[in-house]
Amino acid sequence: MIARIFKLPDLVKKQKVLVIYGPRRSGKTTLINQFLSNTFLKYKLDSGDNIRTRQILGSQDFGLINTYAEGYELLVIDEAQQIKNIGKGLKILIDNNPDLQVIVTGSSSFDLSQQIGEPLTGRKRTIYLYPFAQEELLGKFNKYELKEKLEDFLIFGSYPEVVTSEKRSDKIEILDELVNSYLLKDILAVENIRGSKTLFDLVKLLAFQIGNEVSLNELAVQLKIDVKTVGRYIDILEKGFVIKRLSAFSRNLRNEIAKKSKYYFWDNGIRNGVILQFNPLNLRNDVGQLFENFMMLERTKFLSNNFIHAQSYFWRTYEGWEIDLVEEREGNLSAVEFKFSANARVNPPKNFLAKYDNSGFVHYNSQNYLEFILK
Repeated sequence: MIARIFKLPDLVKKQKVLVIYGPRRSGKTTLINQFLSNTFLKYKLDSGDNIRTRQILGSQDFGLINTYAEGYELLVIDEAQQIKNIGKGLKILIDNNPDLQVIVTGSSSFDLSQQIGEPLTGRKRTIYLYPFAQEELLGKFNKYELKEKLEDFLIFGSYPEVVTSEKRSDKIEILDELVNSYLLKDILAVENIRGSKTLFDLVKLLAFQIGNEVSLNELAVQLKIDVKTVGRYIDILEKGFVIKRLSAFSRNLRNEIAKKSKYYFWDNGIRNGVILQFNPLNLRNDVGQLFENFMMLERTKFLSNNFIHAQSYFWRTYEGWEIDLVEEREGNLSAVEFKFSANARVNPPKNFLAKYDNSGFVHYNSQNYLEFILK
């Protein structure tokens, strides 16, 4: 079994709710079950899918809520985003039960983040459990083996079930199920979205634009819907852990493009599943896009998993100068370029380095990439 980087015994505290966000089937339930199988705490495991649980924790009835958790040292609620007013219910619990420890999980941040934000201000800690990070896979494979499997990660991604499946056909079947059940059911259920074909067509368009600036107006024209609807759908896809937005870096210099964004998929396998493209790298014309998507999200996982605070952007000027990733951390800027081929020539962005004297430059390829996503 591949161990996750988060150790729940170190994160669960009295009078604080541990919130675990992440896509469905990213391993949240497995992580919880491993923790519960080794704890000496008297615990109660419940789910937001349970109608009675929704009624109790969403009731704001002090007596009813406290009776529900009475006698337990640990309460775990899976799929908590299903419970209306869950934040207020959890506040009642921890305010009236100072020795109670609480864990809630959510497979989307659509409603849960809004519901628990204000009621639990100062009373929660949040972690994000994504598909396996390379740092976690290092527990099973050494660095040489990770590099040997790079093509697999670029094509099939790193969802737990996909990584642990040996057969190519099994990986494809799992990804097909994830794409169709997750994208077309969970996402569409939010806000009663009925335009399933339109939403899926939007996801496809984004899948073909990895690494490119995206115009919402152009997407609206292609999809024959209004710009506001495009923006709303993209926001839902972001909150549902399907895509990640990268904004442009700018200090308001005239020649810097600042308004557009780029979008990456949280998992390469999902991206390839959307466009039904699982060919090996030597038969593809999008290897650069796959590598860039992989590196962007692996870096995001690395920062998140290690509680490192940094801001990420891309940079481009009207003259055509561009940088894949600008990472701002502790007042310093790192300009980063990704090129799959180790033989590709990469020139330092002299104009960026000249404008920002607190900046440095580095580039990563298929040979040295692990330096950027492993400790």
